[in-house]
This record gives sequence, C-alpha cells and structure tokens, in this order.
Amino acid sequence: MKIWLAFGEVITGNQEISGWLVNNGFPEVAALAHAVSGSEEATAWLFKNKFFHLAAFDAAIDENVQAYQWLIANKHTFLVVFADACRGKQEAINWFHKNKMEAFVLIARRIKYLRDNTTFDYHKKKF
Repeated sequence: MKIWLAFGEVITGNQEISGWLVNNGFPEVAALAHAVSGSEEATAWLFKNKFFHLAAFDAAIDENVQAYQWLIANKHTFLVVFADACRGKQEAINWFHKNKMEAFVLIARRIKYLRDNTTFDYHKKKF
C-alpha cells in the first residue's frame, strides 16, 4: 500500500517521492506515474523494461479498448478495476470501498482530475 500511496503523490507532481521510488527499487512505479501524467518517455520505458501490464493500465485509463482487453485477457483484474475507477465508473469505486481500499479511490480521483484537466498529445504505443 505504501508504494501505491507514493504513486499517488507522484501523480500530483511530487518529484522527491518519484526519486525515492527510483532509488528504492520501484522505478516502474515512478515511470507509471509519469506515463499517467503524459510522459511518452515513461511509457516507452515501461515497454522497454517489459512492464506491459503497467503500460496497458495507463492506456486503459484513456479508454484504449485493446489495452483494456489485454489486461482482462492476462488476468490483471485489479488493474482493470483501477482503470475503471480512474474513469469515474461508480461500480469500480464501490468495489474499492467494499474491499476497504479507499486509498485507491483517492488515487483514482487524482488521476481522473489530472486526465480531465490536462491536454495530452497521445502518440502512445498501441496494444
């Protein structure tokens, strides 16, 4: 849970926490946060380092159907629900509440706010 909370902080632009993730063995989490924030370089890093599930999660947040289906086919159910929550789907939000994982609701809201209020240049890899 601590790592996901750090992820949520990086989403809001906390570069110090991003550095902490990189220096403490979680560069993929920092890369995911930057990918979610629109970094094509971070997305490329996820692919290059074979973190396909995290790259797919990032794309699924953007309603990339192929990425979403890839997550389902590869049994990344948690990431499917998390992507749905990031898009504001009430059923997914309810699932997190039911499973006492409210922190993910807060992170999902941060991501939704970021995505709803930022203009991105989408040239990310396809699934």
